[in-house]
Amino acid sequence: MVTGPDAASEFADALAKEIAHNYRAGRVIVGVDGVEGTRGFADELGAAYRRAGSTVVRASMDDFQRPRAARELRGADSGEGYYFDRYDVSTLSRVLIEPFRMGGSTGFQLASFDAARDAPRESAWLTAPADAVLILDGPFLQRPGLRGTLNFTAYLETRRFGLPAAVLGADDLYQAEAGPRFGASAIIDVNAPEHPRRVFSDSC
Repeated sequence: MVTGPDAASEFADALAKEIAHNYRAGRVIVGVDGVEGTRGFADELGAAYRRAGSTVVRASMDDFQRPRAARELRGADSGEGYYFDRYDVSTLSRVLIEPFRMGGSTGFQLASFDAARDAPRESAWLTAPADAVLILDGPFLQRPGLRGTLNFTAYLETRRFGLPAAVLGADDLYQAEAGPRFGASAIIDVNAPEHPRRVFSDSC
């Protein structure tokens, strides 16, 4: 059995091939959903698509946060605040998801906010070919308002040990409201990030 970085790359190659088999042309949006490890997994998946010759656009929910005052209105340790207030879903949809799906020469943006500076972030308007893949990573991608806008969603499972109380509380709310394991296109165990493992209890 292959282990280590090669295993992660091979897993990503296989997943990209599976998605491409189902979505052969046009604009495709792939979500990498979960409370931990999404950025690294999405980067690996993007690299797999590029190895296959596809045009890849990468974006992260971390670049669509709301101002700190709004994020922490219910308290810095609030699970409700982390789930309901942290991310600017309407801006994400307006400047990225909707224009990317439209295709053509419609421009889209990959960021709206710099959380480190707690300030709006200027982002260039970009375009992409008619056949392109947007890979979006972050938590809560199957929440109301986003569910149904992504073509394929990979849900990453972790043991959650050591995560902040706010994240754990938010994830509990997400599980209750959205049931992400049931709506995901694929469930992937990433407790060993160098050796991801598919869990075959998903919707496909």
